[in-house]
This record gives sequence, C-alpha cells and structure tokens, in this order.
Amino acid sequence: MKRALLSVLAVLAFGAARLLPEAALQQEQRAAGLRQGQLDLAMRQRLGQLAFVAALSGFRAIVADGFYIHAQSAWERVDWAGLKLNLDVVTALQPRCVLFWEMASWHMAYNASVAALENRAQPREALRIRSAREFIRTGEEFLLDGIASNPESARLYDLLGMLYSHKLGDHCKAAWAYFRAAERPRAPMYVQRFAAYELAQCPGHEREAYEILRTLYLKGDQERLPTLLKWLHRMQQKLSIPDAERVYNPAPQNPVR
Repeated sequence: MKRALLSVLAVLAFGAARLLPEAALQQEQRAAGLRQGQLDLAMRQRLGQLAFVAALSGFRAIVADGFYIHAQSAWERVDWAGLKLNLDVVTALQPRCVLFWEMASWHMAYNASVAALENRAQPREALRIRSAREFIRTGEEFLLDGIASNPESARLYDLLGMLYSHKLGDHCKAAWAYFRAAERPRAPMYVQRFAAYELAQCPGHEREAYEILRTLYLKGDQERLPTLLKWLHRMQQKLSIPDAERVYNPAPQNPVR
C-alpha cells in the first residue's frame, strides 16, 4: 500500500510540472473549436484508479497506448465488447490522434460486423444482420466523433464516405462525406471523383453528378479513369444528352460471333 501511494505521489509530482503548459495547450485547442477528451466520472470508472490518476497527471499518451495494446488483445480474443470499451478510452484520452479514430471505426464497422454476420452460434439470420448493423453504426459514431475533434481531417471524411457507400448503401450521405473530404487541406485527389460517383447514385442529383463528371473529364487524361468514364456515359444516357453535346462516346464493341 505504501509503495502504491508513493507511486501515485510521484506521478502527481511529475504531472504538476506539466499542468500549466497543458492547460495553455487545451485553451488554444478550445479556442480553435477542437473537442477535448474529458476526464470525468465515467472515464474514471473505465480507467481504474491508478490509470485515471496517471492520465490526470499528464500521462494521457502513455495511458492511451496501454489501452490500445489491450484493445488489440481484445480483438485477437474476438472480444468485441472489450474491444469497444478500450477504444472508447483510447479515443477519449487522445481525441486529436486520427489513427485511433480510424482504427476504432474499422474494428467496429468492418471486423466486428463481419464476425456478427458469420456468427453461426446465432441461428437467426435477422438477429445476425441486426447485430452487424449495430456494429456498423458504432463505427459511424467513431468517425463522426473523430471529425468533431479533428474537423480538418480529410482522412476521416474519406473513411466516412466509404462506410456510407460500402456498408450502409447510402450514396447520398457518401457523396456528402466525400465532398467534405475534398474541401479539407491535403485531401487525396480521388475524393472529388468518388463524390461524383456516389452523387450519380443519389436519386434526383443526376444532373449535378453529370456536370461534375463532365468537368473532371475535360481536365484531361489524368481524370479519364475507367470508373469515371462508366458513370459519365451512364449519366449522358440517363439525362438523354444529345450526341452532339456528349464529351465522351465509348467505342462500339464488336459483336460476338
């Protein structure tokens, strides 16, 4: 008991030296509109006493790394509840680390959801599908919370677009997410194209999608990728664009003999 008390006092002493600079950093981040992880009672219950004291005393990164290692162990044990619990702690302690939000979403929306669908211990398919969908929604929540803490992150919006498209089949939301990604600094070049592909599948937005696809096509060969050509051709046909106004006409295929 005495040794544990001395350890806690040492942690507090070290953390005290960091309180002023960390407080100044947190004030700057709040002024910039960035969300901070809160060390409240709920977090205290998740962390445990010693880890909570360590995090409170300036060891957030070290404690977060420890819980991330526990999360990886939970994943290997296929313990999805334990995995989420550890990922909740990690992202709360280090909300400005985009990688933690990315991995949290991936584990829930992809690994856990697929495992739920393949869980033969649950004989009812409807319940397997329901469980998988809940995991996907949890992955969505991780990305949305990550974006709230990192509003400049193109990566998180990119992943959100992929989740809406591939996991939820919501092409309108996917287009929105990809467009937001394209507005962020250092956004990948492909997100503008992906936004147009998704918009082409969003009912009522075919004309808007066509105009974007056409603009990208006219930029030159670097944009004239097979998928863009496919969707541009489909939009030209769906909107009945006159042949004389079409910028792209696929070569006719030779009939099979």
